[in-house]
Amino acid sequence: MLIIVPAWNEAESIGSVIAEIEGALPFVDVLVVDDGSTDGTAAVAQQAGAVAVRLPYNLGVGGAMRLGYRYARDHGYDVAIQVDADGQHDPAYVPKLIDALSASSLVIGARFAGEGDYRVRGPRRWAMTMLSWVLSRLARTKLTDTTSGFRACNRELIALFADWYPVEYLGDTVETLVRALRLGYRVSQIPVAMRQRQMGTPSQSPLKAMLYLGRAFLTLFLALVRR
Repeated sequence: MLIIVPAWNEAESIGSVIAEIEGALPFVDVLVVDDGSTDGTAAVAQQAGAVAVRLPYNLGVGGAMRLGYRYARDHGYDVAIQVDADGQHDPAYVPKLIDALSASSLVIGARFAGEGDYRVRGPRRWAMTMLSWVLSRLARTKLTDTTSGFRACNRELIALFADWYPVEYLGDTVETLVRALRLGYRVSQIPVAMRQRQMGTPSQSPLKAMLYLGRAFLTLFLALVRR
């Protein structure tokens, strides 16, 4: 099993994230994909004991994850789990994600499924609710957090994502779900408690929240019309 950690300028947090993963999950390998960082993220990751690969410039989460899935495919891993580099994802939930793969090809760690007190308000919450409603109908099961980056997939989807993984905004979450569902793969979720970002300051404003809402609608529309 491989944990893939996409990271862009996360030198402050990546060491503690790797330490927590290795403490909770000594049986998994950790790959950090440095997405063109300028702060020494890759060096810190290597010092913490992870394998680190580095993109020459910033591609976004989708580009970093595609490289991670290629690494997983080329090294024969049967399960890949995405964990963010900012400390939001608790690795203690990873065994539950893996267990759920016995009945699904892709499992999402869902924030809004009854566990924890993570809150999102305003346009971002409206967008998440809309996306989850549409994708739940497509999946024929309830999905409450379709933009979550805390997820696990099996060998078949590792192979798919190694060759095809969108780099557009929200494509790494929404479009990948649409593609997997249309190809007949089962998608499910487990409830998780997520934490707020452990290091750094996320940029939030009413304007950016409205832009998120508009981009979410556009991403979903394009994902549904693409063949």
